[in-house]
Amino acid sequence: MTKPRQTDDFMAMKGAGYYSRATIGAKHVMDNAAGLILDALARQPPADDGSIFTMTDMGCADGGTSIDMVGRVLRDVRARCPSRAIQMVYTDLPRNDFSQLFQIVHGLTDIQSYAKGIDNLYVMASATSFHVRIVPPGSLNLGHSATASHYITEVPAQIPSHVHMVGTTGDVRQAFEAKGAKDWENFLLNRTSELAVGGFLALFNFGIDEEGRYLGHTGGVSMFDTFNDLWRGMLDEGLITGAEYAATNFPQVYRTVDQFTAPLNDPSSPVYKAGLRLEHAETRVVPCPFAEAFRAGGVSAVDFARSYIPTLRSWSEPVFMAGLSGDRPAAERAALVDEFYGRYEALVAARPDGHGMDYVHCYMICRKV
Repeated sequence: MTKPRQTDDFMAMKGAGYYSRATIGAKHVMDNAAGLILDALARQPPADDGSIFTMTDMGCADGGTSIDMVGRVLRDVRARCPSRAIQMVYTDLPRNDFSQLFQIVHGLTDIQSYAKGIDNLYVMASATSFHVRIVPPGSLNLGHSATASHYITEVPAQIPSHVHMVGTTGDVRQAFEAKGAKDWENFLLNRTSELAVGGFLALFNFGIDEEGRYLGHTGGVSMFDTFNDLWRGMLDEGLITGAEYAATNFPQVYRTVDQFTAPLNDPSSPVYKAGLRLEHAETRVVPCPFAEAFRAGGVSAVDFARSYIPTLRSWSEPVFMAGLSGDRPAAERAALVDEFYGRYEALVAARPDGHGMDYVHCYMICRKV
Protein backbone atom coordinates (compact mmCIF):
# COMPACT_ATOMS: atom_id res chain seq x y z
CA MET A 1 0.00 0.00 0.00
CA THR A 2 1.26 3.48 -0.81
CA LYS A 3 1.57 6.12 1.90
CA PRO A 4 -1.83 6.42 3.59
CA ARG A 5 -3.93 9.36 2.50
CA GLN A 6 -4.63 11.72 5.38
CA THR A 7 -8.35 12.05 6.06
CA ASP A 8 -8.27 15.83 6.26
CA ASP A 9 -6.76 15.99 2.75
CA PHE A 10 -10.06 15.02 1.12
CA MET A 11 -12.88 14.57 3.65
CA ALA A 12 -15.78 17.00 4.07
CA MET A 13 -19.53 16.68 4.29
CA LYS A 14 -21.38 17.83 1.19
CA GLY A 15 -21.83 21.61 1.35
CA ALA A 16 -24.22 24.38 0.26
CA GLY A 17 -26.86 23.16 2.73
CA TYR A 18 -27.02 19.67 1.19
CA TYR A 19 -25.87 17.92 4.37
CA SER A 20 -28.54 19.31 6.72
CA ARG A 21 -31.31 18.89 4.16
CA ALA A 22 -30.34 15.25 3.55
CA THR A 23 -29.41 13.99 7.02
CA ILE A 24 -32.63 14.40 8.95
CA GLY A 25 -31.78 11.26 10.92
CA ALA A 26 -28.57 12.82 12.28
CA LYS A 27 -30.65 15.72 13.59
CA HIS A 28 -32.98 13.24 15.27
CA VAL A 29 -29.95 11.67 16.99
CA MET A 30 -28.91 15.00 18.49
CA ASP A 31 -32.40 16.13 19.38
CA ASN A 32 -32.89 12.74 21.06
CA ALA A 33 -29.71 13.24 23.11
CA ALA A 34 -30.31 16.79 24.34
CA GLY A 35 -31.83 15.52 27.59
CA LEU A 36 -28.58 13.78 28.52
CA ILE A 37 -26.72 17.09 28.27
CA LEU A 38 -29.36 18.96 30.27
CA ASP A 39 -29.26 16.25 32.94
CA ALA A 40 -25.47 16.59 33.15
CA LEU A 41 -25.80 20.36 33.57
CA ALA A 42 -28.36 19.80 36.34
CA ARG A 43 -26.14 17.28 38.19
CA GLN A 44 -23.28 19.77 38.42
CA PRO A 45 -24.62 23.23 37.52
CA PRO A 46 -22.06 25.71 36.19
CA ALA A 47 -21.33 28.58 38.54
CA ASP A 48 -22.59 32.03 37.59
CA ASP A 49 -19.14 33.51 38.23
CA GLY A 50 -18.82 35.95 35.36
CA SER A 51 -16.28 33.84 33.45
CA ILE A 52 -16.71 32.75 29.84
CA PHE A 53 -18.71 29.55 29.28
CA THR A 54 -17.30 27.74 26.25
CA MET A 55 -19.04 24.99 24.30
CA THR A 56 -17.68 23.22 21.23
CA ASP A 57 -19.42 21.30 18.46
CA MET A 58 -16.71 19.04 17.05
CA GLY A 59 -17.41 17.67 13.59
CA CYS A 60 -20.18 20.20 13.06
CA ALA A 61 -20.58 20.00 9.25
CA ASP A 62 -22.89 22.89 8.33
CA GLY A 63 -24.34 23.14 11.84
CA GLY A 64 -27.92 22.42 10.83
CA THR A 65 -28.27 18.99 12.41
CA SER A 66 -27.21 20.24 15.87
CA ILE A 67 -28.87 23.66 15.75
CA ASP A 68 -31.91 22.85 17.90
CA MET A 69 -29.95 20.80 20.43
CA VAL A 70 -27.31 23.53 20.82
CA GLY A 71 -30.05 26.10 21.25
CA ARG A 72 -31.72 24.10 24.04
CA VAL A 73 -28.42 23.65 25.84
CA LEU A 74 -27.27 27.27 25.56
CA ARG A 75 -30.64 28.60 26.69
CA ASP A 76 -30.31 26.38 29.77
CA VAL A 77 -26.81 27.71 30.40
CA ARG A 78 -28.03 31.28 30.00
CA ALA A 79 -30.84 30.69 32.52
CA ARG A 80 -28.39 29.25 35.03
CA CYS A 81 -25.63 31.81 34.40
CA PRO A 82 -27.02 35.27 33.58
CA SER A 83 -23.65 36.97 34.08
CA ARG A 84 -21.49 34.69 31.92
CA ALA A 85 -20.59 35.36 28.32
CA ILE A 86 -21.18 32.27 26.19
CA GLN A 87 -18.67 31.28 23.53
CA MET A 88 -19.91 28.73 20.98
CA VAL A 89 -17.09 27.23 18.93
CA TYR A 90 -17.88 25.13 15.86
CA THR A 91 -15.12 23.06 14.35
CA ASP A 92 -14.63 20.69 11.44
CA LEU A 93 -11.98 19.92 8.85
CA PRO A 94 -10.64 22.78 6.71
CA ARG A 95 -12.64 21.69 3.63
CA ASN A 96 -15.93 22.08 5.50
CA ASP A 97 -18.47 24.62 4.21
CA PHE A 98 -18.15 27.17 7.00
CA SER A 99 -19.96 29.82 4.98
CA GLN A 100 -23.09 27.67 5.09
CA LEU A 101 -22.53 27.08 8.81
CA PHE A 102 -22.55 30.81 9.55
CA GLN A 103 -25.58 31.39 7.35
CA ILE A 104 -27.52 28.73 9.28
CA VAL A 105 -26.39 29.85 12.74
CA HIS A 106 -27.09 33.51 12.02
CA GLY A 107 -30.57 32.82 10.70
CA LEU A 108 -29.95 33.49 7.00
CA THR A 109 -31.59 30.24 5.84
CA ASP A 110 -34.98 28.64 6.37
CA ILE A 111 -33.58 26.73 9.37
CA GLN A 112 -34.58 28.36 12.64
CA SER A 113 -31.58 29.39 14.75
CA TYR A 114 -31.03 30.07 18.43
CA ALA A 115 -28.39 32.77 17.99
CA LYS A 116 -30.51 35.92 18.04
CA GLY A 117 -32.45 34.78 21.10
CA ILE A 118 -29.48 34.47 23.49
CA ASP A 119 -27.70 37.60 24.69
CA ASN A 120 -23.97 37.92 25.34
CA LEU A 121 -23.33 35.06 22.90
CA TYR A 122 -20.24 34.81 20.71
CA VAL A 123 -20.26 32.33 17.83
CA MET A 124 -17.06 31.38 16.04
CA ALA A 125 -15.55 28.53 14.07
CA SER A 126 -12.20 26.77 13.94
CA ALA A 127 -11.22 24.73 10.89
CA THR A 128 -9.35 22.33 13.14
CA SER A 129 -9.50 18.55 13.30
CA PHE A 130 -10.70 17.15 16.61
CA HIS A 131 -7.65 14.90 16.53
CA VAL A 132 -5.69 17.92 17.83
CA ARG A 133 -6.49 20.56 20.44
CA ILE A 134 -9.10 23.10 19.44
CA VAL A 135 -9.35 25.55 22.37
CA PRO A 136 -6.81 26.57 25.06
CA PRO A 137 -6.12 24.27 28.02
CA GLY A 138 -8.63 24.53 30.86
CA SER A 139 -11.04 26.74 28.89
CA LEU A 140 -13.73 24.25 27.81
CA ASN A 141 -16.90 23.78 29.83
CA LEU A 142 -18.88 21.54 27.48
CA GLY A 143 -17.46 19.62 24.54
CA HIS A 144 -19.96 18.05 22.18
CA SER A 145 -19.43 15.71 19.25
CA ALA A 146 -21.98 13.59 17.40
CA THR A 147 -21.82 11.29 14.37
CA ALA A 148 -18.15 12.21 13.89
CA SER A 149 -15.50 10.45 16.00
CA HIS A 150 -15.61 7.29 13.87
CA TYR A 151 -13.37 9.18 11.44
CA ILE A 152 -9.73 8.27 11.98
CA THR A 153 -6.72 10.28 10.84
CA GLU A 154 -5.78 7.87 8.04
CA VAL A 155 -6.53 4.42 6.66
CA PRO A 156 -4.06 2.07 8.40
CA ALA A 157 -4.26 -0.78 5.88
CA GLN A 158 -5.75 -1.36 2.47
CA ILE A 159 -9.04 -3.21 2.69
CA PRO A 160 -9.18 -6.30 0.44
CA SER A 161 -12.48 -6.97 -1.34
CA HIS A 162 -14.46 -4.29 0.50
CA VAL A 163 -14.62 -0.53 1.06
CA HIS A 164 -15.18 -0.38 4.85
CA MET A 165 -13.59 -1.94 7.92
CA VAL A 166 -16.86 -3.64 8.85
CA GLY A 167 -16.23 -5.95 5.88
CA THR A 168 -12.77 -7.01 7.08
CA THR A 169 -11.32 -9.73 9.29
CA GLY A 170 -7.92 -10.82 10.57
CA ASP A 171 -4.90 -8.52 10.40
CA VAL A 172 -6.70 -5.76 8.51
CA ARG A 173 -9.51 -5.63 11.06
CA GLN A 174 -6.94 -5.57 13.85
CA ALA A 175 -5.06 -2.72 12.16
CA PHE A 176 -8.24 -0.64 11.96
CA GLU A 177 -9.19 -1.38 15.55
CA ALA A 178 -5.69 -0.52 16.78
CA LYS A 179 -5.74 2.75 14.84
CA GLY A 180 -9.24 3.46 16.15
CA ALA A 181 -8.10 2.85 19.74
CA LYS A 182 -5.07 5.13 19.34
CA ASP A 183 -7.06 7.96 17.76
CA TRP A 184 -9.85 7.62 20.35
CA GLU A 185 -7.39 7.83 23.24
CA ASN A 186 -5.76 10.85 21.62
CA PHE A 187 -9.18 12.46 21.09
CA LEU A 188 -10.03 12.02 24.78
CA LEU A 189 -6.63 13.27 25.95
CA ASN A 190 -6.97 16.43 23.85
CA ARG A 191 -10.45 17.06 25.22
CA THR A 192 -9.30 16.44 28.81
CA SER A 193 -6.57 19.02 28.35
CA GLU A 194 -9.12 21.53 27.03
CA LEU A 195 -11.70 20.91 29.77
CA ALA A 196 -11.91 23.00 32.90
CA VAL A 197 -12.30 20.97 36.08
CA GLY A 198 -15.98 20.08 36.34
CA GLY A 199 -16.46 20.51 32.60
CA PHE A 200 -17.89 17.63 30.64
CA LEU A 201 -18.09 15.95 27.26
CA ALA A 202 -21.30 14.86 25.53
CA LEU A 203 -20.28 12.33 22.86
CA PHE A 204 -22.88 10.65 20.68
CA ASN A 205 -21.08 8.66 18.05
CA PHE A 206 -21.51 5.81 15.62
CA GLY A 207 -20.58 2.42 16.98
CA ILE A 208 -21.48 -1.26 17.21
CA ASP A 209 -24.14 -2.02 19.80
CA GLU A 210 -24.58 -5.06 22.03
CA GLU A 211 -26.48 -6.88 19.27
CA GLY A 212 -23.78 -6.27 16.65
CA ARG A 213 -25.78 -3.59 14.85
CA TYR A 214 -24.16 -0.54 13.27
CA LEU A 215 -25.06 2.23 10.82
CA GLY A 216 -27.11 0.82 7.97
CA HIS A 217 -26.79 -2.73 9.32
CA THR A 218 -29.70 -3.37 11.65
CA GLY A 219 -31.37 -6.41 10.17
CA GLY A 220 -32.20 -5.41 6.61
CA VAL A 221 -29.98 -4.82 3.60
CA SER A 222 -26.45 -3.88 4.69
CA MET A 223 -25.58 -0.40 3.48
CA PHE A 224 -21.80 -0.86 3.40
CA ASP A 225 -22.10 -4.21 1.65
CA THR A 226 -24.30 -2.50 -0.92
CA PHE A 227 -21.70 0.25 -1.35
CA ASN A 228 -19.11 -2.43 -1.99
CA ASP A 229 -21.25 -4.54 -4.32
CA LEU A 230 -22.14 -1.58 -6.54
CA TRP A 231 -18.56 -0.24 -6.64
CA ARG A 232 -17.21 -3.71 -7.45
CA GLY A 233 -19.86 -4.02 -10.14
CA MET A 234 -18.45 -0.90 -11.77
CA LEU A 235 -15.00 -2.52 -11.56
CA ASP A 236 -16.28 -5.69 -13.19
CA GLU A 237 -17.77 -3.62 -16.03
CA GLY A 238 -14.47 -1.81 -16.58
CA LEU A 239 -15.82 1.58 -15.49
CA ILE A 240 -13.23 1.88 -12.73
CA THR A 241 -9.82 0.20 -12.42
CA GLY A 242 -8.60 -2.33 -9.88
CA ALA A 243 -6.30 0.31 -8.41
CA GLU A 244 -9.25 2.68 -7.98
CA TYR A 245 -11.38 0.02 -6.31
CA ALA A 246 -8.49 -0.81 -3.94
CA ALA A 247 -7.97 2.89 -3.14
CA THR A 248 -11.59 3.35 -2.05
CA ASN A 249 -11.42 2.86 1.72
CA PHE A 250 -13.55 4.66 4.30
CA PRO A 251 -11.29 6.28 6.95
CA GLN A 252 -13.64 5.11 9.70
CA VAL A 253 -13.69 2.77 12.68
CA TYR A 254 -16.89 1.61 14.35
CA ARG A 255 -16.16 0.84 18.00
CA THR A 256 -18.02 -1.32 20.47
CA VAL A 257 -19.22 0.08 23.79
CA ASP A 258 -16.31 -1.65 25.53
CA GLN A 259 -13.87 -0.05 23.11
CA PHE A 260 -15.42 3.37 23.69
CA THR A 261 -15.34 3.08 27.47
CA ALA A 262 -12.05 1.20 28.02
CA PRO A 263 -9.82 4.31 28.42
CA LEU A 264 -12.32 5.76 30.90
CA ASN A 265 -12.64 2.67 33.08
CA ASP A 266 -9.00 1.64 33.34
CA PRO A 267 -7.20 3.47 36.20
CA SER A 268 -3.87 2.82 34.47
CA SER A 269 -4.87 4.49 31.18
CA PRO A 270 -3.50 7.95 30.30
CA VAL A 271 -7.08 9.23 29.91
CA TYR A 272 -8.10 8.13 33.39
CA LYS A 273 -4.88 9.49 34.87
CA ALA A 274 -5.55 12.83 33.18
CA GLY A 275 -8.79 13.09 35.17
CA LEU A 276 -11.57 12.16 32.74
CA ARG A 277 -14.35 10.01 34.20
CA LEU A 278 -17.30 8.25 32.59
CA GLU A 279 -20.68 9.28 34.01
CA HIS A 280 -23.00 7.60 31.54
CA ALA A 281 -22.88 5.25 28.54
CA GLU A 282 -25.67 3.61 26.57
CA THR A 283 -26.53 2.62 23.01
CA ARG A 284 -29.58 3.71 21.08
CA VAL A 285 -30.92 3.08 17.60
CA VAL A 286 -32.63 5.99 15.84
CA PRO A 287 -34.59 4.69 12.84
CA CYS A 288 -34.04 5.95 9.31
CA PRO A 289 -36.78 8.56 8.76
CA PHE A 290 -36.98 7.86 5.02
CA ALA A 291 -37.44 4.11 5.49
CA GLU A 292 -40.03 4.75 8.21
CA ALA A 293 -42.03 6.99 5.87
CA PHE A 294 -41.95 4.28 3.18
CA ARG A 295 -43.00 1.51 5.57
CA ALA A 296 -45.86 3.66 6.79
CA GLY A 297 -47.14 3.92 3.24
CA GLY A 298 -46.59 7.63 3.02
CA VAL A 299 -44.26 7.57 0.00
CA SER A 300 -43.71 5.39 -3.05
CA ALA A 301 -40.63 3.24 -3.56
CA VAL A 302 -39.35 5.72 -6.15
CA ASP A 303 -39.79 8.68 -3.80
CA PHE A 304 -38.20 6.72 -0.95
CA ALA A 305 -35.14 6.03 -3.09
CA ARG A 306 -34.99 9.63 -4.26
CA SER A 307 -34.98 10.96 -0.67
CA TYR A 308 -32.84 8.20 0.87
CA ILE A 309 -29.80 8.21 -1.41
CA PRO A 310 -28.88 11.88 -0.71
CA THR A 311 -28.43 11.09 2.99
CA LEU A 312 -25.85 8.45 2.04
CA ARG A 313 -24.21 10.70 -0.50
CA SER A 314 -23.94 13.66 1.89
CA TRP A 315 -21.08 11.98 3.79
CA SER A 316 -19.81 9.13 1.59
CA GLU A 317 -19.23 10.92 -1.71
CA PRO A 318 -15.70 12.19 -0.87
CA VAL A 319 -14.53 8.62 -0.24
CA PHE A 320 -15.59 7.38 -3.68
CA MET A 321 -14.31 10.53 -5.35
CA ALA A 322 -10.95 10.15 -3.61
CA GLY A 323 -10.67 6.55 -4.75
CA LEU A 324 -10.73 7.58 -8.41
CA SER A 325 -7.47 8.40 -10.16
CA GLY A 326 -6.44 12.04 -10.22
CA ASP A 327 -5.42 11.44 -13.82
CA ARG A 328 -9.09 11.35 -14.80
CA PRO A 329 -10.63 14.73 -15.69
CA ALA A 330 -12.77 16.15 -12.89
CA ALA A 331 -15.91 15.89 -15.01
CA GLU A 332 -15.24 12.21 -15.65
CA ARG A 333 -14.78 11.49 -11.94
CA ALA A 334 -17.99 13.36 -11.13
CA ALA A 335 -19.87 11.38 -13.79
CA LEU A 336 -18.65 8.06 -12.37
CA VAL A 337 -19.74 9.03 -8.87
CA ASP A 338 -23.11 10.14 -10.23
CA GLU A 339 -23.40 6.76 -11.94
CA PHE A 340 -22.63 4.98 -8.67
CA TYR A 341 -25.32 6.78 -6.67
CA GLY A 342 -27.73 6.47 -9.58
CA ARG A 343 -27.31 2.70 -9.43
CA TYR A 344 -27.95 2.72 -5.70
CA GLU A 345 -31.11 4.77 -6.20
CA ALA A 346 -32.34 2.45 -8.95
CA LEU A 347 -31.69 -0.59 -6.74
CA VAL A 348 -33.69 0.87 -3.84
CA ALA A 349 -36.52 1.98 -6.12
CA ALA A 350 -36.78 -1.53 -7.63
CA ARG A 351 -36.38 -3.49 -4.37
CA PRO A 352 -36.99 -1.08 -1.47
CA ASP A 353 -37.70 -3.56 1.33
CA GLY A 354 -34.89 -3.78 3.87
CA HIS A 355 -33.09 -0.63 2.79
CA GLY A 356 -32.55 2.17 5.32
CA MET A 357 -29.83 3.85 7.34
CA ASP A 358 -30.75 3.36 11.00
CA TYR A 359 -28.42 5.35 13.27
CA VAL A 360 -26.65 3.20 15.87
CA HIS A 361 -24.83 5.30 18.45
CA CYS A 362 -23.04 5.07 21.74
CA TYR A 363 -24.16 7.98 23.94
CA MET A 364 -21.57 9.03 26.53
CA ILE A 365 -21.23 11.70 29.19
CA CYS A 366 -17.71 12.18 30.62
CA ARG A 367 -16.53 14.72 33.19
CA LYS A 368 -13.15 16.09 34.22
CA VAL A 369 -12.40 15.78 37.93
